Parts: sequence; C-alpha cells; structure tokens
Amino acid sequence: MKLKIALFAALALVPVLSFDVSVSAQGVVVPIICDIRPCRPRPIPRPVPLPNALPVKSINIDTKIDGQVARTHVEQVFRNDTPYTLEGTYFFPIPETASIVEFAIWEDGKRLVGEVRSREEARRIYDEIVRRQRDPGLLEYAGKDLFQASIFPIPPHSDKKLELFYTQVLKAESGTASFKYPLGTGRNVWSRPQQVSQTPAVPQSFGTVSGKIELKAKQPLRNIYSPSHSIEVKRTSETSASITFETKNSNNDFQLFYGLFNEDFGLSLITHREPGRDGYFMLLLSPRDDAADRELVSKDIVFVLDTSGSMADEGKMEKARAALLFGVRTLKNGDRFNVFGFAGEERPMERGLIAADAAGKRRAEEFIQRLSPTGGTNINDALVAAAKQFDGSDRPKMLVFMTDGLPTVGERSVEGIIKNFKAVESKGIRVFPFGFGYDVNTALLDRLGSENAGISEYVQPKEDLEVKVSAFFSRVSSPVLADVEIDLGAADAEFVYPRKPGDLFRGMQITIIGRYKNNSDLRNLAVALRGKDQREVRTFNFRGLELPLRNEENDFLPRLWASRRVGHLIEQIRLNGETKELRDEVTELGTRFGLVTPYTSYLATDGTVVNAGDVVTRQRIMSAAPAKMAERSGADAVQMSVQQNSMMRNTQIVEEKAKDARERILVDNTATSQFFAGKNFSLQNGVWIDSEFAEGSGLSEKTVQFGSEDYFKLAASVPGLARYFSVGEQVVVVWHGQVYRVKNEK
Repeated sequence: MKLKIALFAALALVPVLSFDVSVSAQGVVVPIICDIRPCRPRPIPRPVPLPNALPVKSINIDTKIDGQVARTHVEQVFRNDTPYTLEGTYFFPIPETASIVEFAIWEDGKRLVGEVRSREEARRIYDEIVRRQRDPGLLEYAGKDLFQASIFPIPPHSDKKLELFYTQVLKAESGTASFKYPLGTGRNVWSRPQQVSQTPAVPQSFGTVSGKIELKAKQPLRNIYSPSHSIEVKRTSETSASITFETKNSNNDFQLFYGLFNEDFGLSLITHREPGRDGYFMLLLSPRDDAADRELVSKDIVFVLDTSGSMADEGKMEKARAALLFGVRTLKNGDRFNVFGFAGEERPMERGLIAADAAGKRRAEEFIQRLSPTGGTNINDALVAAAKQFDGSDRPKMLVFMTDGLPTVGERSVEGIIKNFKAVESKGIRVFPFGFGYDVNTALLDRLGSENAGISEYVQPKEDLEVKVSAFFSRVSSPVLADVEIDLGAADAEFVYPRKPGDLFRGMQITIIGRYKNNSDLRNLAVALRGKDQREVRTFNFRGLELPLRNEENDFLPRLWASRRVGHLIEQIRLNGETKELRDEVTELGTRFGLVTPYTSYLATDGTVVNAGDVVTRQRIMSAAPAKMAERSGADAVQMSVQQNSMMRNTQIVEEKAKDARERILVDNTATSQFFAGKNFSLQNGVWIDSEFAEGSGLSEKTVQFGSEDYFKLAASVPGLARYFSVGEQVVVVWHGQVYRVKNEK
C-alpha cells in the first residue's frame, strides 16, 4: 500500500509501525521481550541480557544527487541474537530539510509499507523509552523530531531488514554543496556494553556500511571530497561522477562535499566556528580535469638514485629501477631532465638537462638499466652536483632524491650537507627525498624536504618500493599551475597549512587548512589565486565567499586543523630541539583533540593507541618523549617521520586501524577514552571528563542528578548539550562557557 506523506508525522502498519520525521542521526532499534502483544517490559534480571540496541549487521546507502537535490534509499539490517521474540522501537531522525517518501519493513519475505500517524505519539513513545531504559545514549536523539517505528515481531536468532526513502535539498555555501549521512549519532546507544544483573556485558557491534552516490550537475564538478571516509571517485563525465565507499565497524558520519564551477580552477571554502571562539576553514583548490597537455607547465626534473652496495639487499635496486623508468615515462613533451646514480661518487647520465623526447627517454632507459649497486654513500656530492643542473629559468624545478642509507663517504653531518646544498641552490628547487628502509637519517631527509618546498617520503620494508615511488611520479607528472600563492584578502587568518602550497597538478587538489579570528561576518570575501601557467604569471579571483562568526556545521575541521598544527610542531621540535612552549602546545592539542603525539599517547597492551588518563602514566610518557624525539635513524625514527608528515598533509578524520599503531594520527576510542562530537572525553573514577575542563577555571557550574526531571529539562533546553550527556551516566562537560556536571548518586 502507498504511504501518505506528511512532515513531522508518524506512520503505522500491520505489523505495528509509527514514525516521525526530521534531523540527522543513525537508526537504532531499542528492544524489549515481547512474546505476544500488547508488549510489557519484563523485569530484570533476565536469564539472558538484552543489548541496549540491536546490533547493526549492515547498512547500504544508495543516493542520487542531481544538482542540489538528493534522493536517498537506505537498507538497514539488524540482528536479534537473543532467544526471545522482541519488539523493537526504531529511531532514525533524518537530515534537515528532508521529506520522507517511504518506509518499509520486510516480514517473511514480504515488503510492508507504512501509513501516517501523529508526531505527538512518536515523541511520547521516545520520552517513555528514555526514562524507562535509563540509557544516556538515547539522549543523542533528544531535541530532534524523530522518525520512529515500532517493529513487531523480531523472531529470535534472526535478521530484520528495514528500508527508508527520503529526499532533501542540499545546502550550498561559498560555492560548495554538502551531503551527510549521519552514521555516528546513536553510537552511544549501541557501542556501550550493558551490564544486566551478574551476567557478562553484552557486546555491541556495527557491521558493514557500504554506500554509492551518483552525482550529476549542469556545471562541471570539482573538489569532490570526503573528510570522513576513504572514497573511490569515478568521473563518468565533466558533470557527473560515481562515489563509493565501504567500511566495517566504523561509526563516523559520512560526509561528502563537491563544488560546481565553470572556470579553469574551482575553489571551495568550508568553515566551522563556535560562538566566542576562533573559526576554522578549509580551502579546496583544483583545476579542470580535462586540461590539455598543451596547457601543462613544462618542468625541469633531476632524478638521483642511490646505487651503493646496500641497494642490492631485498631486491631494492630492481624495484628502484622500475620506479625510475616509470618516472621517466611520465615526462611530457617540453620537460627537461637528467638522471644521476651515486655511491662513493655521482654518475650523471648527461652533463646537463636534456629534452624529454623519445630519444631522451631511450637514453635514460639505457642508463637506468646499467645502474648497479656497489660502493659507499656520498649524499653530499650527489646533492650538490644535482642542484647545479638547474639554470635560472622560471620553469618548475624538482629534485627527486632516493637513498637507502646514511652518508658514509665525504661530508657526513646533517648541518654540513644542508649548508653545502644551500650554497649552490638559489633557483627555487623543490626537493622530494625518499628514504628506503630504516637505515636512513630522517633529520637530513626531513630538512631537505621541508626547507625546499617539498616533503620527505619513506618506503618501509613492509611496503612496495616500486608502487609507492611510481605513485608519486604519477601525482607530479602534470603541473597546471606552478608556484601557487593564495591571498585570503580581508580574512584575519593564522596558522595556515601548508605554508607553501607548491604546484597544482592535473587530477589533484590542494587542501589548505587554517584558523581565522575575524570580529564580524565576512559575507563577500574575495580570495586571489596566483601562479605561473605555461606562458605567464596569472591571477584568478574568487568572490562571494563567506567566513561567518557562527557556523556549527563541519565540526571535523578543528580536529583536522589541530592534526596539521601538531605535525608542524613535532617537525620543529625534531629538527630544532624542544622548548617548553612547543611541548606544551603539542600536549594541549593532543589531549584536547585526541591526537597521537609522543607527549600524550601510548600503545596499550590490546594494540589500541590511547591518551594517558592518569597522572603516573602521563608523567612516564612525558619523560620518555625527549629520547623519542631525538632519534634520527632506525624504525622508530622513520615511523615518527611518517606520522609527522601524515599529520602535516592530513585531509581526513578517518580511523586507521590497519596502520601500524606508531604511525596513526588519531587515538582509538576505547572503554576509557572517547572522542565524540568535537570533544575528547576520558573516564576518570567513573566520570567522563571533557578534556577542556580544568579545576579552578572560574567557569560557572550547573549540576544535575542523572535521570532526574532537571536532567531531562536541561538536556532539552540547552541546544547541543544532550549529545554530551549521552556519553555516560556521570559526565563533566564544558559547553558555551559553562561547566555541566551529571552525577549519579544512587
């Protein structure tokens, strides 16, 4: 049967259903035992405990976006692993501006569609369940106009599939539209184990989430970006794209941004600012995907490959040769290049740069094939000789330097090598150092990159050298705009990263993240982009951008900015030495934003990376940090450089459990540590403490008893507060300049 649509309505069908429409949240099913209707909650203890919410077995999201109109079809499968027949109450507030098209439940292979009921009934049921369950996690839904459905029966040891269709008009700000599917809200219901009587806690789970977004527009699509998930983007045309993702046991909201631009370059501005605080912004800049080869900027590049005896180990020489051959083949007509091999002394292919035409590439292939590993490692002379290859032209200049060892011949000190390189480098050469393995000097490679507008890369023994180096060559093969500069106009910006954007390449985008402090709304901000194309220096102006005093959307931005800032600070400490100011800022940002740093986090025995919660652990970590920061070679030094560099160019807030724990950026959410809705909480003596809270801060405080009428009134009356109350039964949180305490005095 057909659904009658009405905003803020609830629906019913046989089996019994009711629903109500509205704002962002992930669907949960809160169960009670129900052999026959009408259901009555059974008293506890029970022979087998019930979960707070039924485990989510899978979610499949299929969205079609045409311009700014999105049509979303969601299939959710929940699992009843108990021996009971259950009734479940389903809550799913949908995004703002959305309208329900259809809701259906599958029963015995049949699809049952609902009819309309009243909003008041849905709200009454929610309020009743919140008070009955005494589960603070349900407060994530407080203040929202809930889509609610009562589902019966849910047979024992069975799956229950639900379907939801809704449409919405997507918001667009500063030329950028955004789509959000809120997977994260509700996690404090299903992610927290529930203890029932003396029986063990029931483990909760969140299964596979897969999504497909078909994107179409009348204008060219640019800056397709997700801060929350690793996505695969397939461009079907200039105005259409297919985006897919899949995760398991992840509860991050899915967020997608895209811009619509007819110009040669597309610039998107994303912002976040809480009242009374500094704001955060992200600029996404990308060229047309169909930029022709004739529009590319011709470059000069010198490849320098270590051919010392150690390169014979583990097949490194063969893989390096293959990667280098790939790099030569990516060169464009108009490029110039040279190849150096070096061991005890350097061996150039030619005396100077040669054209990257067919003859030049054949010459390079013959030279590279003859390179063989032998002798020591004279890094100093190889760098100096390579730098002398470049002339004073205004072409982009790149030096790709690949080594697997420490300097053993000639000048060996980091300071000496850097000094000698600077003495001959006055032409704006970008240096991209690659370290193969662990027997490299990270201080030298990191400085070569950071002081010469590049960044160091490391290929660890567990990684494929050929694949990683070839991927780099693919990225930098086609510059569209060189020496990019961004003028933020009237924006009062600070701590903007990267400090030098470098070059803009075809098929790539530059992501700039910073903080702003303007005292008023900027509603018509003009941003200028400058850079060199194939012929001249050009300026592109982007107008009508906004830096608002208040925008509580995009709350991933503060954590993203903090990760870049911490990466920069760690680099400064490792290169120039620790100061109290640098150490304290790393500690404060790492604690507040749940970031992995040598001063705040450690690897737990269960393999998770967590921030120190107690004083003794914090002191132990702080005491060990200086020695870690001073390491220059070996596995720990390389992994710290990998982590530091990942932070400095980070564009996503994504859990990285597959990565080595020492290379992760974000601490793990655990039973004693939770980063949630932009705040980092740690469990101390049974109380979840906001990392922004400090005893004696002088902020006014409000204390309420968990589950009391004052508790529910406060959660409903202060916008945004209820989600933090959902963290646990005892919470201390700082919100909009006031401290709120929830106590649970039995």
